[in-house]
Amino acid sequence: MVRAFLYRPSPVICHAWRRLLLRCFGAKIAKGARIYPSTRVWAPWNLTMGEGSVLGPDVDCYCVAAIVLERKAIVSQYAYLCGASHDYTVPDFTLLVGSIRVGQNAWVAAGAFVSPGVTIGSGAVVGARAVVTKDVEPWTVVAGNPARLIRTRPGTTEVLQPAAGQACP
Repeated sequence: MVRAFLYRPSPVICHAWRRLLLRCFGAKIAKGARIYPSTRVWAPWNLTMGEGSVLGPDVDCYCVAAIVLERKAIVSQYAYLCGASHDYTVPDFTLLVGSIRVGQNAWVAAGAFVSPGVTIGSGAVVGARAVVTKDVEPWTVVAGNPARLIRTRPGTTEVLQPAAGQACP
């Protein structure tokens, strides 16, 4: 009901309103985080978003386990952050859950799929439509299915430093 009548129809610019609604259901969302009205968040009590982080249009955030977007992490349109899967090796397909972490200044591009238990390192880029099943090292670019290293990207410790008075995440 909340999604249908209060969250989804809210104007795109009303990020503060959607932050408030998600916080009412237990999400930990920093000021300045942006969540678009078409973003779907399952189990918001397992969602943590750092300052300046973004969940773009039509992102699926399946928070069966914790999903953390650190400061200035971006998840672009149609990406899927999947916090659970099933064990295909057993007859009843037992549920398997795993936390996802998207590091500071990292970018998960359009339509990418991130599997349970994956950490995307700080400053890393996950290419459009990539399928990420393993951790991504900081300051690297991965793409493809399965995602593989394309190149490293120039990084600087300056962008990773916390703002004055803030602790590192």
